[in-house]
Amino acid sequence: MKAQSEAQQKAAGAALSAKRGKTPKSKLQGASKEMYETMTEKELEDMAATKHDKIPERKG
Repeated sequence: MKAQSEAQQKAAGAALSAKRGKTPKSKLQGASKEMYETMTEKELEDMAATKHDKIPERKG
């Protein structure tokens, strides 16, 4: 699944970092914390890999 906004892509990157043990889970907040708990590493990789040039900064 591709990210629908830059904010979502960045949150996925933070959650992926925690999933891989590079960032403490306690540092996560908001969407990244929820993503960490509900998504697989593969799903997070796909979302974090979304290119910025074709998505808005924020959805809405």
